[in-house]
Amino acid sequence: MSYIRTYRPEGPSNKSSGAQHQIHSNQSRSSSAQTGKRSTAPGRQSANRARANNPRRSPVHPLRHNQDGLSAAEIKPVLRSFGVREENKKPMPKTAVRRKSNEPTVRFVPLGGLEEIGANMMFFEYEDEIVVIDAGLLFPGDSTPGVDYIIPNTQYLQENKDKVKALIITHAHYDHIGAIPHIIDKIGNPTIYCTSLSKALIEKRQEDYPALGKLKFVVIKNRDEVQLSPNIKALFFGVSHTIPESAGVVLQTPIGNLLNMGDYKVEYDEQGNPQGLEELEEISRMGIHSFFTDSTNADRDGRQVTEKMVEANLEKIFREAKGRIIVGSFASVITRIAEIIKIAEKIGRYVFLSGYSMKSNVQIAQNLGFIKAKSGTIVPIEELHKYKDDKVLILSTGAQGESNASFMKIINGEHRNIQVKPGDTVLFSASVIPGNERAVQTLKDNFARQGAIIYSSDIVDIHSSGHAMREDIKLVISTIKPKFLVPVHGYYYKRFINAQNAREVGVKNTPLMDNGQVAELTKDNFVITQETVPATYVFVDGLGVGDVEEVVLRDRISLSQEGMVLVVAAVDRQNGKLLKNPEIITRGFIYVRDNQEMLEEMKKRVKSVFSRFSNYRELESDYVKGIIRDTIGQYLFNKTRRRPMILTVLIEL
Repeated sequence: MSYIRTYRPEGPSNKSSGAQHQIHSNQSRSSSAQTGKRSTAPGRQSANRARANNPRRSPVHPLRHNQDGLSAAEIKPVLRSFGVREENKKPMPKTAVRRKSNEPTVRFVPLGGLEEIGANMMFFEYEDEIVVIDAGLLFPGDSTPGVDYIIPNTQYLQENKDKVKALIITHAHYDHIGAIPHIIDKIGNPTIYCTSLSKALIEKRQEDYPALGKLKFVVIKNRDEVQLSPNIKALFFGVSHTIPESAGVVLQTPIGNLLNMGDYKVEYDEQGNPQGLEELEEISRMGIHSFFTDSTNADRDGRQVTEKMVEANLEKIFREAKGRIIVGSFASVITRIAEIIKIAEKIGRYVFLSGYSMKSNVQIAQNLGFIKAKSGTIVPIEELHKYKDDKVLILSTGAQGESNASFMKIINGEHRNIQVKPGDTVLFSASVIPGNERAVQTLKDNFARQGAIIYSSDIVDIHSSGHAMREDIKLVISTIKPKFLVPVHGYYYKRFINAQNAREVGVKNTPLMDNGQVAELTKDNFVITQETVPATYVFVDGLGVGDVEEVVLRDRISLSQEGMVLVVAAVDRQNGKLLKNPEIITRGFIYVRDNQEMLEEMKKRVKSVFSRFSNYRELESDYVKGIIRDTIGQYLFNKTRRRPMILTVLIEL
């Protein structure tokens, strides 16, 4: 059996709660079915192999594969027990093809952000028109050593760049704009639709890439309606996030209205009333076919701390501080930075900026009016020594423990202008990005060792995430009332929980997708097809983009974990005899001085390899290197239970 899953909105003719998993099946009788053995079609075998070889693929939905070897007659009752209807349809093709239909169809494809936190990018395709939303980057983890960052795979867009009509940017955080310099030319340099702050920050980043062509922008404002292409119109509206001018967008297409709010949270007034619901109610009245919603905090119960609460807590701590105040934060959290500068002016402190991105972003925000600092409030960091400690507030980058950021330089005594003093009050006004826990803890330890007083968001509410938590997500979904709720921006588990959130407020159609999967949207359906587009990670390493393959990363990991052994042998090319003793060099594997016996044994085994060859001239050098590598590798594993990288150099004389 092969399945394709169709999501249909529930209505009077479709009351089953399980009907969202609409199954179309075709059955082929075979001897294997009669014997109870499973027969797998070639297309399914290749799909299974692809999933097995791709650790980033999420587990297959249990209803999409007949994994227990059941016949069609046996599996029908099982499907019915899940509330799933089976319809008789013509056999589906074994390989993915685009459906042909007179009914208007929009294709939705996520390229990044659905199996990670970051690298957000998706596109919508209608006939010869493609609209892209966001183009972000993902910071590397332990499994990608030496990589600067990761960007989405845009191969499909490159192959169809004549169709790409627009790139919409919801806001100017790097997980939504960071890939632009690396992909914009390749996908046809489409017009970028964004707010004025996003435009300024994108242009500032482009200065690091002078060889790139000039970008094309259309600056949008709240409630702007823009015709992106002949059949797709966009309505922009403001959303609450940690950076000003964050935008949501409604794409008005021939099959219905598609909503993407980027990253968002719900703010509350002093009486506890949610803000901005009137605008969402107005959007709901337009009728939303599909809502693609942020899932970053979907698994966290409750509501997000408001910026008003954060501001009050920061002011209390600042007033109680006796010495200098040092605040570590993201340079892109413009709203928070503006709050801190306002509090500093209120309590009579001067603000000093540390870190290139902090200085750059504050300058841009000042130019656009998002930070309104009085003349003389912000002072060059080089003049820090002129001011008394109780008049100083330092805003710094590096609260995530980044090795080259300002916080790390301060703690290591490498900063030109700032050294930690006993009595300094240090605040980590940022959430810890998963994977950075150890680096952040090291920062806190070192600040504490040098006499600083530490505050972080796990002690007191001095940070508010820009991503709505569970109850606020439910509030937004119940206000929007979409036919289909598509969780995006998050690992599979977070998106799975977000689908549950939607069902708890009455939205039953919650398709879960992976990066690269293709969905076909019609007026009443949301079909996840068997088709995929390339969505493997693209690694940016120095000046190289996409030239670091998986094998390179495996070698880097192997070197970091097991070390390296280099075997150098000088050989007579005529008779294959060694001209001198082999040389063994190790790095990161064993301490040579304490392991001379092992080194001598390796040399003996190299000699024994060459003693076997009577016709060396007829042998390929790669063949000889392979035998040496296998011989030494087996010996070292038996001796140490480790597998260092073994490199062999043959010098033929």
